[in-house]
Amino acid sequence: MTVPNTVAGIPAPTIQVIGTGFGRTGTLSLREALVRLGFGPCDHMVENFEHPQRFALWEEALRRKTAGEPIDWRPLLTGFQAIVDWPGAYFWRELSTAHPDAKVILTIRDPERWYDSVQATIFSEWTTPVNWDIVATGTFGGRLTDRAHCQAVFAQHNLEVQETIAPQRLLVFECKQGWEPLCAFLGVPVPDDEPFPHVNDTVQYQDEEHWSHLPNKLKNG
Repeated sequence: MTVPNTVAGIPAPTIQVIGTGFGRTGTLSLREALVRLGFGPCDHMVENFEHPQRFALWEEALRRKTAGEPIDWRPLLTGFQAIVDWPGAYFWRELSTAHPDAKVILTIRDPERWYDSVQATIFSEWTTPVNWDIVATGTFGGRLTDRAHCQAVFAQHNLEVQETIAPQRLLVFECKQGWEPLCAFLGVPVPDDEPFPHVNDTVQYQDEEHWSHLPNKLKNG
């Protein structure tokens, strides 16, 4: 399925699952779940902090998106079976068009709790220019302290995904739903006697030194 008004790019041959949900909607828990179900490795923002050279590839993807040029996803995503979280969520149209056979998962969350979480975590620290360009300005227009605006952007994003992606290709998912809907959607068995992963809550995020391993020029970028 081609997303309207989206330039078709070059697919990464291994991608099977595309997560379109914003950060702080359970994307890291979903990543852990997908890996457990056999859809690993799964790209997530943390992958870029672990391998900072990837940020240059995202900058090139952003340049191409802005210019209306096709994006070659092979340098970023070859070898990955899934992608969730930002930066990928910003490119959900391009990714969905380039990978028409991939299944799409939209993670959602109560808008009030989502904003509280994102304000206490992601919005409180910017570590690379590409994060600022994609999330802060590209997604929210720099209005990070405007609760109503950010929640409206969040709601509109979720609505657009649901209106654009074919229903049989899309799972709208909250992590509190657990394994059953995710496994049914992906066509895999539910893990026996294993709880659904719940990781990276706000307190855990604040307690961890996420970016301590980065060079100063990236921390302050």
